[in-house]
Amino acid sequence: MEKFDFSGWATRNDLLCSDGRTIRKDAFKNNDGQIVPLVWEHQHSNPENVLGHALLENRDEGVYAYCSFNDSESGMAAKKLVQHGDVKSLSIYANKLKQTGSDVLHGTIREVSLVLAGANPGAFIDSVMAHGDDGETGIILGYDENIMLYHSEAKTAEKDSGEKNEETVADVFNTLSEKQKTVVYAMIGQVLEENDDPGDEEEEPETNKKEDSKGGNETMKHNVFDNFDNDAEKNDILSHSEMAAIFSDMKRYGSLKDSVMAHGIEQIDYLFPDAKNVTTTPQFIQRDMSWVQKVMNATHKTPFSRIKSILADITEDDARAKGYIKGKLKKEEVFSLLKRTTTPTTIYKKQKIDRDDVVDITDFDVVTWIKAEMRMMLDEEIARAVLVGDGRLSSSDDKINEQNIRPVWTDEDLYTVKALVEVGSSATADETAKAFIRSAIKARKNYKGSGSPTLYTTEDILTDCLLIEDTTGRVIYDSVEKLATALRVKEIVTVPVMEGLTRTDTTNGKVNLMGIIVNLADYNVGADKGGAVNMFDDFDIDYNAQKYLIETRCSGALIKPYSAIALESKVNP
Repeated sequence: MEKFDFSGWATRNDLLCSDGRTIRKDAFKNNDGQIVPLVWEHQHSNPENVLGHALLENRDEGVYAYCSFNDSESGMAAKKLVQHGDVKSLSIYANKLKQTGSDVLHGTIREVSLVLAGANPGAFIDSVMAHGDDGETGIILGYDENIMLYHSEAKTAEKDSGEKNEETVADVFNTLSEKQKTVVYAMIGQVLEENDDPGDEEEEPETNKKEDSKGGNETMKHNVFDNFDNDAEKNDILSHSEMAAIFSDMKRYGSLKDSVMAHGIEQIDYLFPDAKNVTTTPQFIQRDMSWVQKVMNATHKTPFSRIKSILADITEDDARAKGYIKGKLKKEEVFSLLKRTTTPTTIYKKQKIDRDDVVDITDFDVVTWIKAEMRMMLDEEIARAVLVGDGRLSSSDDKINEQNIRPVWTDEDLYTVKALVEVGSSATADETAKAFIRSAIKARKNYKGSGSPTLYTTEDILTDCLLIEDTTGRVIYDSVEKLATALRVKEIVTVPVMEGLTRTDTTNGKVNLMGIIVNLADYNVGADKGGAVNMFDDFDIDYNAQKYLIETRCSGALIKPYSAIALESKVNP
């Protein structure tokens, strides 16, 4: 048998679970010798939740599992939890069930999960293994804790089949026989009767789909019909005529729920399922971030943060080679040296969450979710500072110093050429777009950067350029690629944070940024050892708060003269 990290009982036979079911001997006999995934809390929507695998062994007492963790980050984290004794319970996910009453006679285990709570009184993780360097394996601790049998939602059957029922409730109801309709009337009447009784504290029944004797794809759920009397003709239930009126008025009221409530049934919520999240984690409301990684990946990186640029200007006449006249003095070449130094600054993002929330939120890994958000926002801030600056006032304590991360847009004229797009105050969108293209092409002669540059601009300007038509009404640039070719750039990237940016120029007054042409291989981002992106976490014992910090210490600047072009237009008063 291969090495395993821990083992324990996945199921135990002939014991009453807290949900009222009893798993009988050899119910999962077909799983003997099979390997199934080891999952965290039955979460199947994310591959990061797969922690390893479990080898199943059918025994007289139940199903025993030998479990091994993979070497993923989540697998290693779960391994530590088990070894430390923080997580002690297992659970199975099974379908293809055959059930007689409350007895489970047959099924197929699809996965074994580590869970935080259990319900089966006879199942437990009984050993956790330690693997030594010499290959020997030893038991380091054992548990006597419960495990839980997880009965999945009935929606799994629909997911497996890939089919969806597009029929309305009324359509389905009308396919029932009179005898079947009578059972439905009895079911609704019984729910109303139980809810009218203030002393009734029983838990509400869950809806069930039971398999036939031949088996099927359904998974176990509580049977709502078990609590109803066979006599469906009692006077205290809804009559056939009342139910017919409810369904006939459903279209007028907009839904079955509203129609039932209009007929005086206030507890109809018990017959409808709770709302469910369509995603495993909350979704961020955010700007388009696709440009961020393009900027981050394009810059040149160095393992040192103090950047010095030394330039020799040989464009003046004094630097030219000269002709010699016999008998005359030979003159030395004269040129000026230019240099600048860029030092690093710290950029950070800090977050905290109450530990009670970390423990209580079990639907997803809230810590991983928070850390992902912090890294995403840090990357965006660095990319923004590199391209256009962070936009905060100079007086703000949070501003990223532009002498440490020098924005391409506002860099010195020696590095970024400023090209003015001549646009009249009454110019149309087409005229503005044509002027932008013309200015970009003409300014390209001043570009002295490496290779083929990229145009960074806004979505509005790109759209206006693509909508330009010739005199016959034909679109001139019918693709972004054709426009990029005309502008002599390898790619056009839209940047949401460039929208509406202005600055005051000493020559042209207030100007609006329209685009930046640059190959960011000429922009150096430097970080010393230890200055790369690091994540720190700490616990505030006084305020019961888990705190997280992500930060980097780096510098950034263009290192090649005339390696960028900023396209700007005057802001009309």
